[in-house]
Parts: sequence; structure tokens; C-alpha cells
Amino acid sequence: MNKIRISAVSYTNTKPFIYGIERSEVVLNQIELSLDIPTDCAAKLIDGKVDIGLIPVAAIPDVPNANIVSNYCIGSVGAVNSVFIFSKVPVAEIRTLKLDSHSRTSNHLAKVLLKFHFKQEVDFTTDTLMETDAIVLIGDRTFGRKDEFAYAYDMGVEWMSFTGLPFVYAAWVANKQIDLDFIADFNEALSFGLSKRSELLKELPEYTNFDLEDYLLHKLDFELTDEKREALNLFLSYIAKL
Repeated sequence: MNKIRISAVSYTNTKPFIYGIERSEVVLNQIELSLDIPTDCAAKLIDGKVDIGLIPVAAIPDVPNANIVSNYCIGSVGAVNSVFIFSKVPVAEIRTLKLDSHSRTSNHLAKVLLKFHFKQEVDFTTDTLMETDAIVLIGDRTFGRKDEFAYAYDMGVEWMSFTGLPFVYAAWVANKQIDLDFIADFNEALSFGLSKRSELLKELPEYTNFDLEDYLLHKLDFELTDEKREALNLFLSYIAKL
């Protein structure tokens, strides 16, 4: 039997999922797992190098035969505390913004919020050497860094302020039909990992000026609810208007 190839994000926010997968013998026996940054997860899925990826949701339209295969996601209901626009100036004064090479979703979310929520015309760049008013930064690289910037805009907060909805940053997406029995086993493994977050915390490093327990147990919201699906569709519709 050909194994199911899976790419997952290597950030702390995915650790509960990986914890569950690695402790499910029935799942491990059926998969090949690789850990990547979000953009690479998406690229592998789009190129057919993997069968399932935990990918930035902005990439879903680019995935052939895309279908969400899990009841779980990386999401938040309001503040997420790891997806930011960090800025030297108030948002009303942002004229230039440097995008993050790690995530298509966060870059698009920044563009959507700046255009439709904050009503700002902004020039975007991926030039790492260019000085800009603000930057997009996501994941573990944001931990404990809010105090380094004059202004920190949590994009989960801003999206909820704009739409009244939660947000989905990444979802488990397949590029083909996946056996339903495997999907059931996979969801069970993810659920188990989420139930063990307090134990997982004991294995993770401590961060200065960052509450990892609050992040994993309260800021991140992993259920792919109907409201999150609504938010996902709304977000994709805004991307189409950029």
C-alpha cells in the first residue's frame, strides 16, 4: 500500500497535532510525515509532492482538487498572539510594509485588513534589506517581541473587529480523495494531541516575555467550526478583490 504523504507546519502552534500523530500507531503506519514552513507545505501540496498538507488557507485556490479533510485547523477567535503587523508608526501612517516569506495567508490577511478595514494605500515589498514602516511577522519568531516595536497589530484581533468572525490561518487540505477510514483515524489522532496540550507544554522550551501556556490553551482555537468556515470563505472572497 502506498503511504499517504503529509506535510505539516513546524511551528509551535502545530505541536499538539504532531504530538497526536506521533502517538497514533494506526496513523503512523499509513503515512510519510515531513515538517516544513507554511509556504513549503503549500508548494508541496500544489506540486503533488504530498497528498495532505497543513497549508495557509490563502493557498487553497491553487491546490488541484482541494478538499479539507479534517475537523481541525490552526485558528483563533480574536487574538492569536503570533500573527502580527509590527510597525514603527500608527496604522494610519503606514505607507510601506515588508511581507513575511513564511506565509501566504498572513501576507494576504495584512493586505485585506489594510485595504478594507484600515482603508490604507500601502506599498508592499519582499526585499529583506529594504527599510519599511511596518512588517508582517508570524509564528515562533514573534514570541516575546511585541515590546521591540512601537505598534503591534494582532491580525486575529483586527479581523474580528472588521468582520465579527474568527479566523482560520491554516487547514488540513488534500489534493485528492482520501480514504474515509484514514480520515477518521487522522482526526482521532489530532483530537488526542489537542487533549494532551498541558502535558506537551512540559516538553517545550520556555520563552522570555511570552506565555506559551496561554498561547496553546487559550489563544489558538483548533476546531474548524461553521463560523470559521464562513470566515474562510469570506477571506478568500476579499483576496479575490485585492
